[in-house]
Amino acid sequence: MALPDTAPLLVGLLLIFHALGAWAIVEVNMEDKVEVMAGDTAQITCMFTTDEGLGGTTIQWFYVLPNKKRQRIYNKEPMHEAAEQNTPFTDRISLNVTGTAAVLVIRDVGVKDNLEFICVIKTITPEEAEGRTKLQVFKSPTFPTIEAVERGVSVNEEDPSKIGSCSVKNGYPKPNITWYRNNMPLRITPDEVDLKSSITIESSGLYSVQSELRMKVKKEDKDAKFYCEVLYFVPGATKMTESQHINITVYYPPTEVNIWVESPKGKIKEGDTLELRCENNGNYPSSITTIKHQNSGSSVENNKMVRTNVTRLDGGVYECTFTETDNFEEISGSTKVLVNYLESAVITPKDSITVMEEEELKASCNALSSLQTDITWFKNEKLVSKGNSLSVKSATFETAGMYKCVVTVPEMEGMKTSGTLQVNVKGSPQILGPGVQEVETYETTVNLNCSARGFPAPTIMWTTSDGKNLNALQTETEDGAQSVVTFKITSSVKVFCNASNDFGSKVVEFNIKAIQTPTKSPNIKKESKGFVIAIIIIAILLLAILGSVLYFLYKKGRICGRSGKQDFSKRKSSKDNIVVEMKSDNTEEAILLGVNGEKQQPNDQ
Repeated sequence: MALPDTAPLLVGLLLIFHALGAWAIVEVNMEDKVEVMAGDTAQITCMFTTDEGLGGTTIQWFYVLPNKKRQRIYNKEPMHEAAEQNTPFTDRISLNVTGTAAVLVIRDVGVKDNLEFICVIKTITPEEAEGRTKLQVFKSPTFPTIEAVERGVSVNEEDPSKIGSCSVKNGYPKPNITWYRNNMPLRITPDEVDLKSSITIESSGLYSVQSELRMKVKKEDKDAKFYCEVLYFVPGATKMTESQHINITVYYPPTEVNIWVESPKGKIKEGDTLELRCENNGNYPSSITTIKHQNSGSSVENNKMVRTNVTRLDGGVYECTFTETDNFEEISGSTKVLVNYLESAVITPKDSITVMEEEELKASCNALSSLQTDITWFKNEKLVSKGNSLSVKSATFETAGMYKCVVTVPEMEGMKTSGTLQVNVKGSPQILGPGVQEVETYETTVNLNCSARGFPAPTIMWTTSDGKNLNALQTETEDGAQSVVTFKITSSVKVFCNASNDFGSKVVEFNIKAIQTPTKSPNIKKESKGFVIAIIIIAILLLAILGSVLYFLYKKGRICGRSGKQDFSKRKSSKDNIVVEMKSDNTEEAILLGVNGEKQQPNDQ
C-alpha cells in the first residue's frame, strides 16, 4: 500500500515525540461474549481509542488455543493488512474498521468456533492495549425420541424396573433431559426412581444425550403417561422440546375375582345352554383361571364354562379361582345359579275317566315347577276351563271326548307342558240324525249310514221290515260307533238301524222308496222323423213366399228392366193361397196345391 506524501513527515514526528519521551494513550473496550447460531455469521467488535489516530495504529486479532497460547488470525498495519494463512479462519474472516470500531467478521461459524478472541491495538509508541470476547455458538438438537420397554413390568419387582429411554442428538451446548410422569417431573429417589444419562460428543463437536428411566411401578401406572423434555440453549434464550407420550404394561395381582352368567340373559330354564364367564382385576400373564361347579365337581381351566341342555342339577354354586403361578397365590369368587324347571303335567284321574250321564265330572291337573304356573283345559282346540280343576255338573254325551291340560310359566317363554284325559260318559245310545229318514232312489243298490253315541260303544244291527238281518261293517268313533250297510233294492222297503249297549237301545227307520226308471216309447223314432219333415216343409214354404214376391215384382216391372202396365188379369200368388198338407207316416209327401186345389206337378213347384 503506497503511503501518502505526508507519511514520512508523520513518521518523523512520531519518532521525535518518542525520542522526547512523549507516550500515547491507547484504550480497548469489548463485549464479554458474542452469541450466534451455528451456520450464521459472527461479528466481534473491538472499540478502541488512541491519541495517534488510525495512521499509526496496528490492529491484530488472535484466538486462544486449548493450551492457553494465542494464535494470530488477522493483522492490520498502517501500510498492510491480511488474514493469517493456514488457520481455521483463513477463508472465513474479514475486518471492517470504521472510526474507532474494528469488527471481526467470521462467516459460517461452527461449534468448534467456541473460542476466546483477542483484539490487540498497537501504536508507534510502545503503548498497546487488548480486549477479549468469547464467541458462543449454539446448535439446536434433533427432536427427542422415546422408546418404552417392550416387556411388561411387574409391581412385585424388588428393584426399579426399566420404563424406557429418551435420546436427543447433535445439540450444542449439551442438552438436558428431564423425565415426566403424568406432567410431574421425576427426580432420582433411592429405591424408587433411578435416572441414568450418557453423553456422546460427535466428531462435529455436537452433543448427543441419552437418558434411561427406571422406577418401581404401582398398579395405577398402567394408565400413566411417560415422556421426556429436552432443554437446550439458543442465543439469549432457553428452549424446550417435548417427546411423544408412552405408556407401559404393568402386571399386578388381582384383589378380587368376579364370575357371572354370560348367557342366557335373565332367568335360566332346563334345556338352555349355560355360559359362565370369569374375570379378575389383575393382569398377570403367568396365571391359571379355573371354573368349578361345586355340586358336581366338574371344572375347566379357562375363563369360560359352557354347559348345554342344563337341568336343575346344573344349578348351584360355581366358583372361579385365579392362581398366580409365580408365587402360587390364589384368589377366588363365586356365584349361585338357579335353573328353573317345569315337570310333566299330572292329571288325576290318569289317562281316562268314565262317568254316568247326568253325573258330575271332576278332574285335576298339576305340574311341579320352580315358578308360578298357569293351567288351562282345552277340548277340540277350544278353551273350556281355567285353573287346575275341570268340573262339569251334569255330564252329557257332548261332555265326552279328549281333554288337554296345558301348563305354562308366564314369566318364561318356552316353559310349557301338557297332558290329556279321555272322558267317557255312560248312557243309553243316541243315534245321530232324525228317527225316521226317507230315501228315494232309482238305483238298485243303496248305501245307508248309521252313527250312534254312547259308552260303552253301542253295537249296531241292521234289519228290514220283512225280518231280514243285513251284514254291515261297524267302526268305533270318538264317542260311539258307526255302521254302513249296502244292499240291493227290488222294491220299496223299510230298513231299521238298532244301536244298543248295556244301558239301552235306540232305533232309526229308513223308508226306502224304489222309483221305476221310465221306459222309452216306440214312436220316438217316428216323432223324430216327423220333426225333420216339418222343418223341410217350413223351408219349402219360405221358398214359395220368396218366389211369389219375385213374381209380383216382375209383373210390376221392377225387375228385369220391365216397365209399363202390368197384367192384372193374371193370377197372383201369395202366401194366402198356399196350402201345406203334412202326413206323418213313413211314405208321407208334401204337395203344394194351387188356388183351385189342383195338384201341381213337381216342376211347377
